[in-house]
Amino acid sequence: MSSQDQSQRWNTVDAYLAERLIGADAELDSALAANAAAGLPAIDVSPPQGKLLHLLARSIGARRILEVGALGGYSTIWLARALPEGGRLVTLELEQKHADVAAANLARAGLTERVDIRVGPALDTLPKLAAEAAGPFDLAFIDADKPNNANYFAWALKLARPGSLIIVDNVVRDGAIVDPAKAEDPGAIGARALFDAIAAEPRVTATAVQTVGSKGWDGFAIALVNG
Repeated sequence: MSSQDQSQRWNTVDAYLAERLIGADAELDSALAANAAAGLPAIDVSPPQGKLLHLLARSIGARRILEVGALGGYSTIWLARALPEGGRLVTLELEQKHADVAAANLARAGLTERVDIRVGPALDTLPKLAAEAAGPFDLAFIDADKPNNANYFAWALKLARPGSLIIVDNVVRDGAIVDPAKAEDPGAIGARALFDAIAAEPRVTATAVQTVGSKGWDGFAIALVNG
């Protein structure tokens, strides 16, 4: 099977799973359409991945969620929907344009009151959250610039509590993490630095899962903060 045929099969399976297990969702579909119309890159999580984040947040009863990398708010909607009454999500976004699109998408989804969008470099905002005692966060989802993944992980851990989950997206990168030809790729370097940081951190128990689908070949790292 050619790589093109394989990719098409992954897309078809993702569509099948979304149809059977998620169904039509006007608010999420509108968010993706608005992101495309605004020229945002199509790098959101897939619908099955978004629902996975939603289910993980619900399964631990998350009341406070941290997201690093809002983009247009697609994953933000999935996560914010998992919050109970009085829950809060803080999402960090570098670009004002992206944050504006995310804010409009969240408003259409009726989630404005649950979400606090902070604009600017995340490594500037995260210390401010710590100074504000904004945590502890029950779940952190990291999906931002990949070279800083280890730094984002360190801050997520500082803002966590025993039992918190820290989830990092795009950690396999088409296998670039083990490809000698991609040794100098910034994203692969960032992913390897993340795995080194997690492996050296006794306060967490972690794994990683490879994924294939409409977003290609990639994966999540998932770390549980130990008691």
